[in-house]
Amino acid sequence: MQECVDVTGIVIKTVPIGEYDKRVVILTKERGKIAAFARGARKPNSRFLASTTPFAFGTFSIYEGKTSYNINEISISNYFESLRTDFEGAYYGMYFLELCDYCTRENNDEVGILKLLYQSLRALSAASIDRRLVRAVFELRLIAENGEFPGIPEKGISDTAGYAVSFIVQTPVEKLYTFALKDEYLFEVINLAKRYRKEFLPGNFQSLQILESL
Repeated sequence: MQECVDVTGIVIKTVPIGEYDKRVVILTKERGKIAAFARGARKPNSRFLASTTPFAFGTFSIYEGKTSYNINEISISNYFESLRTDFEGAYYGMYFLELCDYCTRENNDEVGILKLLYQSLRALSAASIDRRLVRAVFELRLIAENGEFPGIPEKGISDTAGYAVSFIVQTPVEKLYTFALKDEYLFEVINLAKRYRKEFLPGNFQSLQILESL
């Protein structure tokens, strides 16, 4: 067995392989988005059963095989359990995971997006924060992290909403969810986020279709 290395990240996708294994996609601080095999992770008594599910955040000890990474050990520090038991919250979270899977790559510097995802999942878990705002903030900041934010429109947006968008794309990620907006301004930010998401993140996201039907 090759020497193991530790990476910190969030499980953003899992795919069953064979009878008992999983292919796990992890957004990591050290290596961007990676895929790794978790042997036996679908067995009822597997130590990897819970730690290889979406939203699980922690440290993954991995080693390189002939064609992929393999997981040796996992230490999870946050499962985001409140999202798993909340139908609406779970689909917001899954939408965020899908967006991250769509726009990240292996061996890219994805630290900014990883931080954004972690803070946004925390915000979704907080009853005091409007999830419509969390979604708009996530979409706009993700576009900015990708280097594709086109700027604030010169027309069709109020000064208050424009200031909020400027805050979203410029403030440190840790402070993103420290503000609220009245509905009239929130709707402006939401509409701008939707328009920009369709233009700059044009993928077909299954969880988004479900979200918009709620």
